[in-house]
Amino acid sequence: MSKHGKVLVAMSGGIDSTVTALMLHEQGYEVVGITMKTWDYASAGSSKKETGCCNLDSFNDARAAAVHHGFPHFVLDIRDEFGDFVINNFVDEYLAGRTPNPCVLCNTHIKWRALMKRADAMDCEFIATGHYGQIRQHDNGRYVISKGIDELKDQSYVLWGIDQDVLSRTLLPLGKYRKTEIRQMAFDFGYPELAKKAESYEICFVPDNDYRGFLKRKVDGLEEKVKGGNFVLADGTIVGQHNGYPFYTVGQRKGLIALGRPIYVTEIIPETNTVVLGDEDELQKSEMFVSGINMGKYESIPDGMEAVTKIRYKDKGALSTLNNVDGKVKVTFFENVKGIAPGQSAVFYEGDDVVGGGIIQRGTPLFQ
Repeated sequence: MSKHGKVLVAMSGGIDSTVTALMLHEQGYEVVGITMKTWDYASAGSSKKETGCCNLDSFNDARAAAVHHGFPHFVLDIRDEFGDFVINNFVDEYLAGRTPNPCVLCNTHIKWRALMKRADAMDCEFIATGHYGQIRQHDNGRYVISKGIDELKDQSYVLWGIDQDVLSRTLLPLGKYRKTEIRQMAFDFGYPELAKKAESYEICFVPDNDYRGFLKRKVDGLEEKVKGGNFVLADGTIVGQHNGYPFYTVGQRKGLIALGRPIYVTEIIPETNTVVLGDEDELQKSEMFVSGINMGKYESIPDGMEAVTKIRYKDKGALSTLNNVDGKVKVTFFENVKGIAPGQSAVFYEGDDVVGGGIIQRGTPLFQ
């Protein structure tokens, strides 16, 4: 019988997940390692070799660590579960004129649920990952995700969608440490090569970071269907033609047209294949609506609640007021924020705690 219980640890073969597994093993948990294969690049038409979480070497690294320390390890093929949901959503969001965040969707609906399903089958009380965040139970009984102490590595933003029943069984042991400490632990555990291993920040199924090429490969005839739409200014003036609205994102500056001054994408209107351009100050917005809300710290958001809202992963966040409107949350910022992109996640914080989060919605298009 283990000291703390049985835990299923997601192991990618990288430093964070490996140290997570070894740390829990050393603490007296009965550890079972599992590596999830989510994607293979051949099916995406990419010539780049598999890297990161889908790399055979990483699978072997994870298994070798488990074998060396005497706990079992399994490889789980979830390509069907992953592809049907995450990939289709990724494509659909761009076709709807939004900018998706597939990592949030994958964490919420695929990886955590896949882990829970296998944890139940293996009689594991807990699941664990190498994310930099913290989980605790609030006085009101709800489980709360909080920021990891390493601000540069904090990943609480991408975890907002995890449900309470899953949070109650999730361990995030790295949240109390800084990355430098985790690298030292890798050395101490006898894995100096892990401490030096490069980290991947790519979307796992877009290994070359060319999402436009990915869309073209996934949607037959897309380029022909959408080319020749109009670039317009905020007053409706047509200033040129573009290559198709799915190939642009709000805030984009490169790859547009020359107007004699810096110009940005300020809005995408898929209904008319229109891309709206404007000056940098036209990216500044004072409010937005967020839907698909998943609550964290509280069961609901009190109208008028003040919170710091993050609109992208590396965003520092901005002070805002939250109000419930027709099943959505209206976010009113104290000061204008730049580059609100429909489809991205908005996460609300009270101090270091995640109050809740959701998906940024499109506003009313300028031109119908």
